[in-house]
Amino acid sequence: MSVLSPEVKALLKDPDVFKVLATVDDKGHPHVVFKNHKIDLLDDGTIVYAEVIESSHTNSNLIHSLWFDKHVAITVKGRDGTSYQIKGKVERYDFVSNLFREYYRKLRARKGPDSELSGLWYIRPESVKDETPSVRRAEEDTKHPFFRHLDRELVAA
Repeated sequence: MSVLSPEVKALLKDPDVFKVLATVDDKGHPHVVFKNHKIDLLDDGTIVYAEVIESSHTNSNLIHSLWFDKHVAITVKGRDGTSYQIKGKVERYDFVSNLFREYYRKLRARKGPDSELSGLWYIRPESVKDETPSVRRAEEDTKHPFFRHLDRELVAA
């Protein structure tokens, strides 16, 4: 069973939604980049990331994540401000399948005949957190009702 709600699935399938991929390198340093058109959702609930530069920092970090069982995070932000963070594990890398060839054809149709596709990364979502500001504020108000800035009223005046 997928941890992704229909709303999150719709955001992942929308090529015009902001999508950010966060990885870490072998020293634990974060690397966070926008990957709007390169992140998609397969019918089985697996997230696929299309890497176009084999020598990229992201690609190197994904190899590290695969080898050492590290999590990656993907944040999607809808046009209405809704935002979700998805944490998952890298399952495999693909550069020979029919799906790879399909993505390669789509990339070339969109970007031209000189476009290259290094491979597809498959990510299994494990958790989703609603990061929409109004939702997060309500959560924090419930968890910490007395945790307020004392100058809150002064600044608003």
